[in-house]
Amino acid sequence: MFKKRSGFFDSEEGKAVREKLQYMMHDKSFNTLSSYTSDNSLYPDSQMPFVDKHMNYLNAHPELDSKMYIANVRLKTRIR
Repeated sequence: MFKKRSGFFDSEEGKAVREKLQYMMHDKSFNTLSSYTSDNSLYPDSQMPFVDKHMNYLNAHPELDSKMYIANVRLKTRIR
């Protein structure tokens, strides 16, 4: 069954996650390129921004711990 977090984007947790993701996007030591999406209604250029991609994922998977998720994203996207 597909569940979403209720009000995640406007919650304190959601705001904190968005802030961390935006910080990573502006930090050149992380690979935060946009990714392809077939949703042309929301993204006419077929490119989903890094922040939107991860915010949507966390919203769609309420069982995930957002702090651990962000820690893993930081590890995976760090440019070495």
